[in-house]
Amino acid sequence: MRVVFIGTGEIGVPTLEALLKSEHDVVGVVTQPDKPVGRTQQIEPPPIKKALMDNAPSGRALSLPILQPAKIRDPQAIEQIRALVPDVIVVMAYAQILPRDVLEIPKIACLNLHASLLPRWRGAAPIQAAIAAGDRETGITVMYMDQGLDTGDILLQHKLDVLPTDTGGSLHERLAQIAPEALLESLQMLEKNSAPRIPQDNAHTTSAPKLKREHGRIDWSEPAEVIERKIRASNPWPGAFMQINNRNLKIFSASVVDLSGRPGEILRSEKELIVAAGKSALSLGEVQLGGKRRMSAGEFLRGHSGLSS
Repeated sequence: MRVVFIGTGEIGVPTLEALLKSEHDVVGVVTQPDKPVGRTQQIEPPPIKKALMDNAPSGRALSLPILQPAKIRDPQAIEQIRALVPDVIVVMAYAQILPRDVLEIPKIACLNLHASLLPRWRGAAPIQAAIAAGDRETGITVMYMDQGLDTGDILLQHKLDVLPTDTGGSLHERLAQIAPEALLESLQMLEKNSAPRIPQDNAHTTSAPKLKREHGRIDWSEPAEVIERKIRASNPWPGAFMQINNRNLKIFSASVVDLSGRPGEILRSEKELIVAAGKSALSLGEVQLGGKRRMSAGEFLRGHSGLSS
């Protein structure tokens, strides 16, 4: 089948690479424009475009049209996609909502790969939401796109256990690895006219809106186990942090300990940095003070005495 891939984020790279190696004909890729990144603000391509550039020596990726409209709803962008005459459009982590004019272009279907078991965790941050909530499983949902936010009928789901050690980064990577199989199975079912359409049960909908850096701020009045999950969910983005000596201290890992005190109070800081929560406390693992390198809490303590939260 003729496939147009629409995506931006790193999570979609394995799926695009699997499509390029499959029997399907990838006739074009749509991604976000290049943009300035990091402290140097150097212009860099999005991960999807970079993957195509890295694969260019193979020959197949080199000749692909790569469209990078600022807004996919612009008439020129819509006409460029229509000119590719796709049977199927595949969308994963694009970060723009597709208008009806794009959804109606493919002959067979417009599919979206979403990193949760819909209708649980509709929205931009389903991976962090699953960890923070203590979910035991998540997965990839392949759904038929409509004009709602992750509301389309489900074609299939591939499930994955959420490990007690998972971070936002590690779960992101594991979901990225199961997505290609989910998509290729879906395309095979479409070819055989055996693909189901399962309406979502809206009674079980939960929301995972886009995260901002401020969402990483720790509320020490919450139970320690809730905060520990938030720390893992927020690693690497948006990054969990607390105020210490009037500076932001980013926290990458922590473990629950059976101590109590006033929420936010530093209970021990000689060899171990322990902070009281609403219930129990957390012993901090790896931390990073603003402008400094990442280090263990013990190493941090050796250079900082008289701590106060």
